[in-house]
Formats: sequence, C-alpha cells, structure tokens
Amino acid sequence: MARSPSTSPLGDAGNTRWWQGASRQQWGTFRSAYLGWALDIMDLMLFAMVIKHVSADLGFDKSDAGMVMSATLLATAAGGLLFGFLADRMGRAKSMILSIICYSVGTALCGLSDTLGQLMLFRVIVGLGVGGEWSAGSALVSETWPAQHRGKVMAWIQSAFAAGYAAAAVVALVVVPTFGWRWVFAVGLLPALLAFYVRRHVKEPEIWLNQTKRLGFGETVGALFNAHRRNTLVGLAFTTAAMCGYWGLFTWIPTYLATPVAEGGPGLDLVKSTLWIVIMQVGAALGYITFGYIADRLGRKKAFMIFFACSAVSVPLFVMIQTPMLLMAFGIVVAYFGTGFYSGFAPTFAEMFPTSVRATAQGFVYNGGRAIAAIAPALIGFLATRYGVGSGLLATAAFFALAGLIVLLFLPETKGAELT
Repeated sequence: MARSPSTSPLGDAGNTRWWQGASRQQWGTFRSAYLGWALDIMDLMLFAMVIKHVSADLGFDKSDAGMVMSATLLATAAGGLLFGFLADRMGRAKSMILSIICYSVGTALCGLSDTLGQLMLFRVIVGLGVGGEWSAGSALVSETWPAQHRGKVMAWIQSAFAAGYAAAAVVALVVVPTFGWRWVFAVGLLPALLAFYVRRHVKEPEIWLNQTKRLGFGETVGALFNAHRRNTLVGLAFTTAAMCGYWGLFTWIPTYLATPVAEGGPGLDLVKSTLWIVIMQVGAALGYITFGYIADRLGRKKAFMIFFACSAVSVPLFVMIQTPMLLMAFGIVVAYFGTGFYSGFAPTFAEMFPTSVRATAQGFVYNGGRAIAAIAPALIGFLATRYGVGSGLLATAAFFALAGLIVLLFLPETKGAELT
C-alpha cells in the first residue's frame, strides 16, 4: 500500500517540474508505457472504426457488433489478472513484452476472419493482451517515478490513449478505401516491434527487485479479497461505472456520427467523421493531462468527482446537437471530461496496494471493471437497434453519475503517498 510522502530514490521529488532530474531509467519506462498504451488502444479501437464494413461483409447487425466488443472487454479482465500476476511474479518489463506480442498478433488475426465466431475469438486474444499491457505498464511507471509527480507523469502517459484512438481513425481512413477492412487489422501487427525496444531499454523497478518473496497465484488472489478487500471492491465498483459510461459512449460514437439524419444521427461521411474523431482526441488528450495536475493539486477524489459530474451533464447536451460545426466543437468538451478521468486510475490503484500484489491488483481492478463494463457496448447496441444510436448514447450519462457517487462516498484519498 502507500505510506507517508518522502523523497523517492529515483528522481528528486522536490522539483516543481516533473521532468527535471528524471533518470535514464525513468525516461525509458515513460517512453515504453506511452507507446505501449497508444498502440494498444489503437488496436483495441480499430474494430470500432470499421464496424460498418465488417458487419456488412460478414453479415451481422449492431447487436452482434456490440457482443464482439463486449467479448473483447471481458477478455481484458482475464488478461489483466494473468499478465498482472506475471508482472508481480517474473517482472513488469517481461510481462509487458508478452502482452504487447499477444494483442498485436490477435489484431492481425482479426483480418483473417471469415465468420462472426472467428472474429470474436481473435478479439478475445486482443483483449487478453490489452488488459495485460495496462497492468504491467502502470505498475512499472508508478514504481519508477516519485510520489509528488506520479499523477502528472501517469497523466502524460495516459494521453497516449488519445493518440492511439486518433491513429485508429486515421488508419481506417487511409486503408479502408484502397485495401479494405482486412488490411486495417494487418496494421495492428506493427506494435509487436515495440517489444524489442522494451526488452533492450527497460529495467525492472528497484522496489520490485527488493521484494524478498514472490507470492503464488492463490496467495495473491487471497490478499486482494482478504487483507485488501475494501480497496479491491471500491476500486472495482467506481471503475466499472465509469467504464460503462466510456465504452458505451465511445464504442458507438463513430457509428452515431455516420448515422443518417433521417435515423436520428448527424449524417457525417467517412472523411468528416474521421476528422471529428481526430479533433475530439485533442480534447481527450487535454483531459488526460490536466486531470493529473488537478489530482496532484486537489487530490484524487475531487478530480474524479469533477470529471464524472461534467461527463454526466455533457453527454445529453451532445446528443441534442445537430449542427456539424457545433457538434465538433462540443465533442471536444465531451472527450475532455468523458476520457480525462482515466489518468487517475493507475496512480490511485498503485497507492492503494503494496508492491507484492500491485500489478495484479491494478490489472484486476482496472480490467475487471472494463470486463463488467463489457455489457455497455452490447446494451447501447441493443438500444441503438430499437431506438436509434443517439437514444442509446443517453444511457451512458447515468453511468458517469453513478461513478461520481461511489467516489464521493467510498474512495480513500491517497494523494502524495509513497509506495511500499
């Protein structure tokens, strides 16, 4: 868990600017985690960018597409638990390498799918790797950078999600018209090259190397639900609510933008939809980064509550807008609040659990929440099929409001705490 603030052995925690005095080891973990998270969200979101094309070719509807995405998110829980345990047992960097290879190969296999069942299987492989990469990467960075700047550092790394989401939109725009949707997934194999960089440039954190005992799987799971049960359940509860809001909203936004006006959407074409998504990620990146500064200044709880409350209000307003330019402008606001809170998960969970189980705990809580939230894309797909995509998106506001309430009532404040 966390202890009272002190100066980290890696870097001078007294610096007012987080990057001053950073060591070579710290920058190596920063670059690896940033690229890993950007590429894993790219691979994860490629399907969302080509749902229309894949469903038409393989012959399934919006509900089936929602089930595929839900299966992917369910798999992230298993991946987070598996690779998180490997990170606690054999090392953060080694586990990260294996998870990157897993999601890269899984994405490439999606392009070979001929049936809905094959596509779902390959997306499960993607989910396993994506869940595992977050577990290993978040522990690696949290244990390498000083407590005073942990929120800001993780926020800058979290902003890689915006870059990855935008990259997925650009890949779809460039590849689909010329080569078709199958080659979009082939691009997803490129992140495997990152594994070679991690293997060469990233070392294990000192706090992990200094652990005298490596827990077995049963001991690790037992610790999560006995000694650290309250933190596990509270973390899982508000993460699940927040991710139901996020995945329900952002899985279906590309489809909503392309929905004709007669069917309740804004009716944007592929180029305009891609441009909107890329611009929206500017708002997401700002949200990720500023959340970290707010969390280090005001505390984790207040930062979460601000972002969840604003997300709950902004989604209904967004769905009411029909003017393309206004939709684009307000989309930046929706992305700012609707994604920025992700920056708080890694540092908060790192501060809630000890080194012996940290990666497993982070992976289980984060990806367990994401797995339970797998119901959201399917639920929104169900509502979209019957009432229109816009009506389905409205349901996500309630999830954001619930997340804020759980944080207010139950989340402990861990701002500035050192890791143990």
